Amino acid sequence: MIFLRKSKLAAPVSILFLLVLFSAIWTPRLRYASQVGRLTEEILFSADFRSQPVSDEMMSLVKEWDSPGEAAGLFWLESDFLREKTSLSIENLSERRERWAVRPGWSTYLSACRAVWDDVVYFPVASASNRPDVSVTFEDSWLFGRSYGGERGHEGTDIMATVNERGMYPVISMTDGIVESKGWLELGGYRLGIRAPQEAYFYYAHLDSYADIEEGDQVKAGELLGYMGDTGYSKVEGTTGNFPVHLHLGIYLTLNGEEISVNPYAVLKMVEDRRIEYSFTNTAAEL
Repeated sequence: MIFLRKSKLAAPVSILFLLVLFSAIWTPRLRYASQVGRLTEEILFSADFRSQPVSDEMMSLVKEWDSPGEAAGLFWLESDFLREKTSLSIENLSERRERWAVRPGWSTYLSACRAVWDDVVYFPVASASNRPDVSVTFEDSWLFGRSYGGERGHEGTDIMATVNERGMYPVISMTDGIVESKGWLELGGYRLGIRAPQEAYFYYAHLDSYADIEEGDQVKAGELLGYMGDTGYSKVEGTTGNFPVHLHLGIYLTLNGEEISVNPYAVLKMVEDRRIEYSFTNTAAEL
């Protein structure tokens, strides 16, 4: 009888062992297959990529790595754009990069991530050293509703002035680059568009006035572009007063001949403490 009992138990124990072994071998492989499937040809056009989501954990990693764009891109792939918790860290970042670098589409994806992040040096509004009341605020307003010119989503970040006075706040270039566009747009008012070295287009809108700068000029990160204003929302050049004084910042990429906008909020968070300082002399701001 003892022998028979052992025989009856042997089959279930063997099956359980095989199930555990199968799980140990295949679960990581299935998880890996699921992860690498995230890097598709469409990823750069996806709502996930365009929204550029950010968390405190991701921002800490981005600020420590030599290539912020690479760190951000890896974090999104590893976490499925923050939907999953990830163990990505400075210590294992290079190892995880090697895993993704062999996947089709990695080079294009990485170039896009770097274009958005890696050329950025400064916050686009200078900081008043002798006027603590003169400051700015911003929030993640990506695709918030806008109605002028028809219902649409807000494709940028608005940096709002605490003192609602046009011509007071110096706007500076976040990157090196070439001035690609300057002048009046109905929605953007007086605007400047700068093409950064890795081909992202940085769009500064609603300016009150320009610095001594023209299309085709080369600019350096930190260089004065003009002053924050409230121009726009009109076909009539020079119109002001349709909204509070602020800077609208947009970031655009050209992919396969198509221009797409991406959310600037995370990049602004990265450089919110990197500001050019200026001081007021009477009513004029001096960098």
